[in-house]
Amino acid sequence: MRIIVATCSAEYTGRLTAHLPKAKRVLLVKGDSSVLIFSELGSYKPLNWMAAPCVLNERWLDGSREDGAVAILEAHATKSSDRLVVLLYEIDSDESYDLGIDPGLVKDGVEDQLQHYLAEQIERIGPGARLVRREYPTPIGPVDILAVDGDGVTTAIEIKRHGGIDGVEQLTRYVALLDRDERLSPVRGIFAAQTITPQARTLAADRGFECLVLDYEDMKNEGDTGLTLF
Repeated sequence: MRIIVATCSAEYTGRLTAHLPKAKRVLLVKGDSSVLIFSELGSYKPLNWMAAPCVLNERWLDGSREDGAVAILEAHATKSSDRLVVLLYEIDSDESYDLGIDPGLVKDGVEDQLQHYLAEQIERIGPGARLVRREYPTPIGPVDILAVDGDGVTTAIEIKRHGGIDGVEQLTRYVALLDRDERLSPVRGIFAAQTITPQARTLAADRGFECLVLDYEDMKNEGDTGLTLF
């Protein structure tokens, strides 16, 4: 991981065009050549970025440019015409770090337990349901639970502690990929959480998914379901 603190400007061209005027920012250059540009604004999101797969080229300049730029970073997407060009003017810090192998995201205890209990009590999605596998792999990551419902329909279940529209979007991507497998198609989607926002419910309904409200204490005690399937 390379971290650069510098005064810079940036131009993004391709499917969209965007410009970042000259200002001091933080650039992250990852081992896969992706580039992310951050400032004090924008919460955790970068102001602009080029995601992998891409090719990164770096050129140091001789100082003859009128704008005072000392280096150029150019990131080109390998599967499209998108290009991010970053001009560096004053570099305050340029450090590289070997972060090693990342073990990946570990879900918080409650979310992991919700998945565990629902897998054990899979008939909570409907009578006659049976579990296929927890963490069923897809090309973009594992879906929390893959099951078959009482009618024999493959069912992908995405579980969150607090369900928002991002979780519905995640389930949408999983279902779309799983549905391409003739052995699984058609694939039904269930969005399960302890709480689900109204916006997430609306989006889930639009995508043809069902929302399942999970009662953690009830599942933990293996008592009555106490669930509502919408």
